[in-house]
Amino acid sequence: MSKEKPLKIIITDPVDTILLEKLRGNNFTVDYHPKINEEDLLNIIDQYDGIVVRSRTKVAKSLIDRGRNLKFVARAGVGLDGIDLVSLQERKINIIHAPEASTSSVAELTFALMLGSCRRLPELAAATRLGNFSKEVGTELSGKTLGLIGFGRIGYMVAEIARAFNMNILAYDIIANDRINKVSGRYVALNDLVQNSDFIGVFVTVKPGDKPILGKEEFAVSTKKPGIINTSRASAIDGPALLDALKSGVISFYASDVMWNEPPKTQWEHELLAHPQVTITPHIGAQTKEAQRRIAEATAAKIIEMFGGIR
Repeated sequence: MSKEKPLKIIITDPVDTILLEKLRGNNFTVDYHPKINEEDLLNIIDQYDGIVVRSRTKVAKSLIDRGRNLKFVARAGVGLDGIDLVSLQERKINIIHAPEASTSSVAELTFALMLGSCRRLPELAAATRLGNFSKEVGTELSGKTLGLIGFGRIGYMVAEIARAFNMNILAYDIIANDRINKVSGRYVALNDLVQNSDFIGVFVTVKPGDKPILGKEEFAVSTKKPGIINTSRASAIDGPALLDALKSGVISFYASDVMWNEPPKTQWEHELLAHPQVTITPHIGAQTKEAQRRIAEATAAKIIEMFGGIR
């Protein structure tokens, strides 16, 4: 492999500066344009061997086609939403991401959403700010059952935290893992989980076109009016069916860090946002200083390992 010319990389979204430092320190040429617009990026992408994005920049087929020199696309984050994986595969362009780096931050946010919803913190804090000191009765977590849809890295860490709250653990996943024993939990069928859980956490990846995991049929078997916490993908849940379940009292609350459209576009999404038992945060699962640094370090390490900073 020739060492005459370093690989040239463009970073198009805000990242921790450690990513730039590590790449530049390993013989990469790095251009940092965290606010570049789509048109400008299309006009210059052919100058680069690699691109690093987060959620703002979309790596569509049009960009990939223009990037005639692209050797890799790196997502400095967890999911691969907004990246045309089929086009990358057709061009044999490598895809790099760091799903492991934000596990702690997402797990902590999951519990923040669950605790906040159980004690109605958002609405009570807002009312108190206006001088209304009315008290509302909340719900404790201790002794309750938490059902985890998806028992990977994040699901397992959430289960560890839940055990500290004296919660019982149920899990549903297509792949069983022995770690369920470490949290004194057990695997169950999806309907059993919905039927027997006081709270349901959603921690799954969803491909375009996949059927929602939770929908009208699943909500119909619910008997304990569970609260649902979703910090993975909105499309894992049938949104209109969820809204109906909230209106009928089948679901006690919905707390989520993701929306079907961000920002929302449809009437039912706006109606969901306005529901008093709904709390939505603006996709901040990985938005901690610590997570951003871990993501930057992991992304840089994977690029360096794969390419070594040279052509």
